[in-house]
Formats: sequence, C-alpha cells, structure tokens
Amino acid sequence: MSKDILGQQTLRDVICLQVLIANVCFIGKPGLDDWVLVDAGVSGTLNRIVDAASEYYGKGNAPKAIILTHGHFDHVGVLDKLLEIWKVPVYAHKLEMPYLTGQKDYPPADPTVGGGLMSLVSPLYPHKGINLGDKVKALPDDGNIPFLKDWKYIHTPGHTPGHISLFRESDGVLIAGDAFITVNQESATAVLTQEKEVNGPPSYFTPDWEEAKKSVQKLAALKPSLVITGHGLPLSGSKLTNELQRLADNFDELAVPDHGRYVKNK
Repeated sequence: MSKDILGQQTLRDVICLQVLIANVCFIGKPGLDDWVLVDAGVSGTLNRIVDAASEYYGKGNAPKAIILTHGHFDHVGVLDKLLEIWKVPVYAHKLEMPYLTGQKDYPPADPTVGGGLMSLVSPLYPHKGINLGDKVKALPDDGNIPFLKDWKYIHTPGHTPGHISLFRESDGVLIAGDAFITVNQESATAVLTQEKEVNGPPSYFTPDWEEAKKSVQKLAALKPSLVITGHGLPLSGSKLTNELQRLADNFDELAVPDHGRYVKNK
C-alpha cells in the first residue's frame, strides 16, 4: 500500500481520499474515464475532491455515478456542488431514499454515549435529511451496482436504515462506509493521530445497535483482504482479519456504549 500525493493508493483502481474527518473513494483505473465516486465528503472539501478527480482521471472527466454508503452530513457534504459540476446520477439503498429526498431527518446525535470530545460535540453535527429530488435513484434489489460490474453492495443497516457496503469478491476489497471504521471516531485525539484499529460504527450517530451488530458479523464473514471505511485509514492483512473477527464476536462489549439514548440495558 503506497501513498500518493493526494490519497491512499490502495490498489490500481481503488483510491481512498481523506477529506477532513471522512473518506471518499474513487473506483477506476487512473488515466481512464470510466470511474465511480463513493460518498461525497464534508462541507468545504469540494476543491480537494475535484482536484483529486482531475489528478487521477483528467480534468473535466466526470464519474459515471456517485454511490452513497449513506446520507449522513459527512458523506454528502459537497454532493450538491459536485452535481452542479458533474451532472451524474446518484445511487443509494431504497431504505435511505427518504433521507435523501426530503421526507425524513436522521435521529439526532447522542452525546451521552461518552468516549471523548467528538461525542460531546456531536449535537452540533447536522442530522437533517437532504432533498436530491430525481437526482437520486434506488439501487436494484439484486445487489448489483450500476457501472461497477465486478462489485456488489451489501445492505448493512444499524448506523442508518439504508446503509450499504461495497464488496469485490475477486480480491476481497471492502468499502465498509460506517458499518465499522478503522479509527476511534469518538476521540478527537484518535481522529488526529489516525491510529489504525477496528471499531464499531460512530456511536453518537448509531440508533440501532442490534442491526449494527448483524451488519458487522455479515462483513466479517466475508473475510475481506482490504477495507476502506468512512473514517480512518485503509487496513489489510492479519490486523484487519483478527480485529474485525474480534469485533464481530464481541460486538456488545467492544462497540455498544454502556449507556445512551439508543442503547438498551446491557
């Protein structure tokens, strides 16, 4: 795994770009115009994403589509501006559509879960849905992803109802979104240092812990060789295998907060 000037070059055709507190992914071989963007970063990161796209695929070469793992603010932050530039379709799971078409808002953040500064200030994070109108389309029910014939999506709810992860079985590459992450997102220190460790989904924004556990267990069963998550650095090898299985086996103890608005009695 080598680092280029803009992001984490994980494979020839999968690139993870950190944009402040979150990640976006580019899927497609650099130099070609056949590529897809996964997620749309945080507000204020438009130029970084567009500059990276120009660096990898040539100035003005728009993606075929934008795929959303889910619609939280740190995954759709500059989506509206990207669509003004690129005018491409957006795809998400059908259960995420109400939050992307102005029909529903996400549950508010829960600062009582503890764990550090990021949790404490989480009520400041936006939880309103957005309205993309007819610009967003529901993914097909069969797991296929438009323009990504070698990939399948996996419904991984818990963090949000329509959360998805993307998996390429041929080489075991997993784009997990926030189903689990590779940094302790509740801690500002951990976010700054980016120490790699497998953690459950961000606890202050996860309302359904039973579904979140099932999703982690589902992803662990895939035995991914490399993972890119919504927060934290890409992870591979035995550290990924061992820590992800440990999280799946001990999810209640390792991921579920001891208390909180959305936590049942442990």
